[in-house]
Amino acid sequence: MITPEQLTAAPKVLLHDHLDGGLRPATIVELAQEIGHQLPRTDAGELGEWFVESADSGSLERYLETFDHTVAVMQNAEAITRVASECVQDLAADGVVYAEIRYAPEQHLTAGLSLEQVVDAVRVGFEHGMANAERPIVARQLLTAMRHQARSMEIAELAVAYRDAGVVGFDIAGAEAGYPPTRHLDAFEYLQRENAHFTIHAGEAFGLPSIWQAIQWCGADRLGHGVRIIDDVTENADGSVELGRLAAYVRDRRIPLEMCPSSNLQTGAATSIAEHPIGLLTKLRFRVTVNTDNRLMSGTSMSRELALLAEAFDYGLADFRWFAINAMKSAFLPFDERLAIIDETIKPWYAAELKV
Repeated sequence: MITPEQLTAAPKVLLHDHLDGGLRPATIVELAQEIGHQLPRTDAGELGEWFVESADSGSLERYLETFDHTVAVMQNAEAITRVASECVQDLAADGVVYAEIRYAPEQHLTAGLSLEQVVDAVRVGFEHGMANAERPIVARQLLTAMRHQARSMEIAELAVAYRDAGVVGFDIAGAEAGYPPTRHLDAFEYLQRENAHFTIHAGEAFGLPSIWQAIQWCGADRLGHGVRIIDDVTENADGSVELGRLAAYVRDRRIPLEMCPSSNLQTGAATSIAEHPIGLLTKLRFRVTVNTDNRLMSGTSMSRELALLAEAFDYGLADFRWFAINAMKSAFLPFDERLAIIDETIKPWYAAELKV
């Protein structure tokens, strides 16, 4: 049995976490009071419960409403910096040693900030968070463009401009249906020409065509979620498994899957943790990584996600070591820095615990 203390202490790597989906409820209350924003609950504990309940409701409208409140309180530099710092410190307290945190700069401009000022505010917050965290952590930014908007090229150029100032990659997010990744092909082609990294939200609410486009048309380095790749995997009555052409390609090329189990239950991409495709995909040795997505809305953490997987699939420390190394190999950090975290932090901790 893995103890809660071991789960927290285990070095974890997080590739898919939204900055506007991980605020502390108490911080939301304070920031809302400062700007006169009306919240559905004013007690921090009750507000936290409201976020989870709304995300669990099965109503897409209520789920999206939760982000209206978090984004509303992140419209000035001081608030963004505070949220970014607290995010890094919360992750470090949970044993995360490397994190790529994503957000859409275009959603933080209503009070007059420029895109560059938003990125700078997050950078200052991350630096403060890393300096004040109770455990060592490396945090980097992923800049997201909203797939239903038309600013992806602008955000891609911003990501390249800040590649030496804490931004390691680019992403597109938002509703998949009706907004295919090929709609932003010019941005992805630009990033490829600039030797820049990018991930694409694909295969969450929408199926294989979204994944196929993200990889074969857009050239994604990683798949945000990618859970619907399971639609190209056939389990036979005799227990054998057959991979379709796309699933085989994803596995053969070691394309990382940024899987977010609890979030997938809320959005209907899976019916339970025990039935989540992560079990079979891990067994088939796809490049699976475990992530939180929106810690506030899912009421979760990396330790909680691992605990749920341990309960559902009988995973142990050796499995969690595999997930952590998978994720670190898949990070957009330079190779030597990735290797250092694997060799100096992840492997030594697990070697001591597993006594190998």
